Order: sequence, then structure tokens, then C-alpha cells
Amino acid sequence: MASQAQQDMLKKVASDNGFIAALDQSGGSTPKALRLYGVEESEYDGDEAMFSKVHEMRSRIVTDEVFTGKRVLGAILFENTLDREIMGKRSAQYLWQEKQVVPFLKVDKGLAEEANGVQLMKDMPELDALLVKANAQDVFGTKMRSVIKAANATGIQQVVTQQFTVGKQILAAGLVPIIEPEVDIHCPDKAIAEALLKNNCWKHWTT
Repeated sequence: MASQAQQDMLKKVASDNGFIAALDQSGGSTPKALRLYGVEESEYDGDEAMFSKVHEMRSRIVTDEVFTGKRVLGAILFENTLDREIMGKRSAQYLWQEKQVVPFLKVDKGLAEEANGVQLMKDMPELDALLVKANAQDVFGTKMRSVIKAANATGIQQVVTQQFTVGKQILAAGLVPIIEPEVDIHCPDKAIAEALLKNNCWKHWTT
């Protein structure tokens, strides 16, 4: 059963305008994000120190007075961020309680090797436990990404099937999934790939 906070978030998502802030850089993309922010790799040593640095960056962003639900509809968090605090509150709860920004959680564990022109999501054996944690912290929804690199009908069908299968698992846990099968901007037959993606999504949506 959804908490009162999650019910209020649903009303906001259904009626308000705004953009969703991507604050979900994981281990692979964090060094680049920090460099763009002005923090070089020489300024930290190891993953824990790196994640502490990026949490400082995210905390500075979300505590700024202009970062509020008037402009920002939602924010996507990395699991490591979910486990940390901002101004004495769990990150997701701070976002909603103090900023009226709806928290989402990145649940995928990265991309598998390319096959059939696509990169599926890696297996997520600990997803159920992660969803329990997310619910306990009043997270509203999730985000998970896979990539389509060619107009391969078999591969695109696999991507959509995986996304919707995991999406149903997330819905069953009481959270709202963002389905994100991304067509690579450099896909040589992008229009065909997008048409195949649309048709496959429609089939899953109507069955």
C-alpha cells in the first residue's frame, strides 16, 4: 500500500509541470561528472571517497534555493545516494519533505555486452530487496535504461520484453517505473529502429 507521501507524489506527477533532474551517476560515470564539476581524480582515493565527493556535489545542488518543486518535478537518485543523508534526512525524504521534488531511483546495474544490435540490462538479482528499501524511504518510482544500436527486430523485442517484465515487478512492489529503452543517437537506421520500438511497446502495453 502506498504511503501518504507516495500518494501526494502521484498527484504532483499527474498534474504539475517541470523537468526530471538526473542525479544518478553511478561508478562508471561519476569521475567524469566530478571533473566537469571541477573535482579532479587526484582529489580523492577509492570508490568510497569518490561517492562522498559526488554526494557533496549533489547536496549542494538540491539544497540551493532555486532547486524546488516549482521548477523540478522529480530527481533520479543512485542507490548510493539513497543510503546517504542531506541536511540530516535521507536523500529521498529530504527531496520530498523539504523541496517537494519527487524522488525516483535508478535500479539497473548497467548494460550487458551488445548482442543482436542492442545492450540489455544486466541481471538484477537484488531488485526485490532494493524496492523494499525504496518504499521504506518514500521513493515514488524507478528508472532503468537499455540501449538500441541497430534496427534488429530480435534485439528490440528482447529489450522491450525485458523492460516491461521488470516494470511489472516494480509495479507489483508499489512503485512507478520509468521504462527507458533508448535508441542510440548514432544508430544508422534510427527511424526504422524507433518504429520497431514503438510497435513492440504498443504490443506490451495492450496485452
